[in-house]
Amino acid sequence: MAGAGIVIAIDGVVGSGKSTTARLVAEALGYRHLDTGAMYRTVALAAGRQGVEPEDERALAELLPTLQIDLLPSDQGGCVMLNGEDVSEEIRRPETARRVGSFADKTMVRRALVAHQQTLGAHGGVVAEGRDMGSVVFPNAELKVRMVADLDVRTQRRLDELVATGIRTHFDEVRADIAKRDREDAQRDYGANGVASDYVELDTTSMDLTQQVAAVVDWARQRGA
Repeated sequence: MAGAGIVIAIDGVVGSGKSTTARLVAEALGYRHLDTGAMYRTVALAAGRQGVEPEDERALAELLPTLQIDLLPSDQGGCVMLNGEDVSEEIRRPETARRVGSFADKTMVRRALVAHQQTLGAHGGVVAEGRDMGSVVFPNAELKVRMVADLDVRTQRRLDELVATGIRTHFDEVRADIAKRDREDAQRDYGANGVASDYVELDTTSMDLTQQVAAVVDWARQRGA
């Protein structure tokens, strides 16, 4: 990876600020932002459009090869593309968020997306964020960050994001969704042998976005970014 930059893997709980922090860190370093959660959301969206349920493995196996999922870099708009269509806002809707876990649990989905993610990060210079980034997808990443935050703080952040995009919802509904995701994530085995010992933890409960980004950029530069 010499000359191309390092791999920064950012894991953590829902609503801890992973996506926004990762995007801004990538911009600060001139790296590519690899929003892996968006990729799983895109699969859930595409399946919903086609009426494919996660339990229907035959239909899911037929659907996956037809999906071209692209994550455009920030200088190209930073959009999430599904077969040439910008689905950046649609995949963030609560109805998609509620379905994504069921698809993320499917081995065939994970295998397909992990392979794609590893290809995108093969030469370094990426900030990859999402579940199991440092333990499964990029176990040799030079920097592994786990982001955490208080549940109510995470709920308010996610609520603010949804309201800003015109989605009507309520604090209690968003909190219940996040708590459910926390339980699901805690019960999942993604093939990692426990929590990686080389993670650094970033508790963002009392931090603003500027502080979060500065901390990760500082750690990255210490590791050769």
